[in-house]
Amino acid sequence: MKVMVIDGQGGGLGRQLVAAIKARLPQVTVLAVGTNSAATTAMLRAGADQAATGENAVAVGSRSADAIVGPVGIVIADAMLGEITPKMAVAVGQSQAGRVLIPVSQCDNIVAGAQGQPMAKLVQSAVDALEQLGACPQQ
Repeated sequence: MKVMVIDGQGGGLGRQLVAAIKARLPQVTVLAVGTNSAATTAMLRAGADQAATGENAVAVGSRSADAIVGPVGIVIADAMLGEITPKMAVAVGQSQAGRVLIPVSQCDNIVAGAQGQPMAKLVQSAVDALEQLGACPQQ
């Protein structure tokens, strides 16, 4: 199974996701794609198997990933202070991969019910969902 983790800004969430995925699902190949080099570097240091940066990396990775994991903003054009381009949001949204979206409320996007949840709990919940995705046959 190939999992693409997408993150931006400082890559803190992506770093936590990569580390948690590799700890629980070591057989999974993790492709870390950052919207900037700082995010990519953070995820690579956390143990990602492959890494790339930028809009085209998101578009290409979305075509070959079995699952895509990241903050909910990766499917919203101009989210994450403008780091998610419309092309990125469309690539993730139209991908045949299963998507596990972390309900992070930031900037102008507020996810109702997500306030007050510790990031560590959200990361573990995402890995639980990823594990369930792997058990489900592709449609």
